[in-house]
Amino acid sequence: MRSFPGRGIALRAWRTVGVAWAKAVAPLRRADIALFHEFLPPPNGGGHQFLRALMREFASRGWRAENNTVSGTTRVCLINSFNFEADRLRALRRRGCRVVHRVDGPLAAYRGFDDGTDRRIWELNREFADATILQSRYSLAQHESMGLPYPNAAVIMNAADPLIFSPAPREPLEGRRVRLVSTSWSDNRNKGADIYAWLDEHLDWTRFEYTFIGRLPLSPRHIRVEPPADSTRVAELLNQADVFITASRNDPCSNSLIEALTCGLPALYLNSGGHPELVGQGGFAFEHAEDIPSLLDRLLADYAAIASRVTAPRIADVADAYLRVMGLPAKPGAEDSPRG
Repeated sequence: MRSFPGRGIALRAWRTVGVAWAKAVAPLRRADIALFHEFLPPPNGGGHQFLRALMREFASRGWRAENNTVSGTTRVCLINSFNFEADRLRALRRRGCRVVHRVDGPLAAYRGFDDGTDRRIWELNREFADATILQSRYSLAQHESMGLPYPNAAVIMNAADPLIFSPAPREPLEGRRVRLVSTSWSDNRNKGADIYAWLDEHLDWTRFEYTFIGRLPLSPRHIRVEPPADSTRVAELLNQADVFITASRNDPCSNSLIEALTCGLPALYLNSGGHPELVGQGGFAFEHAEDIPSLLDRLLADYAAIASRVTAPRIADVADAYLRVMGLPAKPGAEDSPRG
């Protein structure tokens, strides 16, 4: 799509007007927590869904939330990765308003190339952040190995929206094919297309059926591909399945995996990124695609016991942890919780 001449100037002017208006009405507005993040309409990545669920959890407790602005009473700004307007934050931030930075990545490991975004996030952190949240111990260690340390960062995993994702009764396994499922909104090759291609070629399709929800950069013969869907549809398909498989590499805290675990699905996962931290005893890790058939046999032989060990982060617990980092009590007016 071609841009019209002067588009950049017009955009900057529009943003300047928006900031001026936000400053003018700030004394008239009342909020406690400001989230600086540019949301995309669904269906979209899990990060957007997690932040929506987190802000709704804050609101359910009585905290007044706002997006991309700062009112006269805002106590904390939560800024997300690099997905916010830094100039807008610079203009609107008030003295005494604590800034907590939710850091993603490292994106260079996740995407498979380094375009400087991780260093940009690190520099934004040094400029703005009073406190930092990373999503896994893997992410913290990987940033340190890249020379981008986040000292004293809190590690808080994401959580799925409990209004959408929850376990449902499953059909007995006897007398039917086992239902496998994977999800991914990105067609990045690091999402594991090579492994899904191997499975499509080598699984015993008299025993298994497989649904992939999202974008898959190949045309499988046996795996059924469903296009990106809204969360309600994803939850429905997860609850129809028996086993979740994820082959993504260097994924710091996979929201797709969290959604599956929240629906009670045991998982087979590539031994990479934050996957082991999430799955725990609720599944098995694989190193190569060739490991998966035998791991499926092992999982199915003890399915009920393994499924009973599936756990997932809860949005209420995650919100508690965020509020501690923010320096806020669990609810407005409550005594401050102990800070760790």
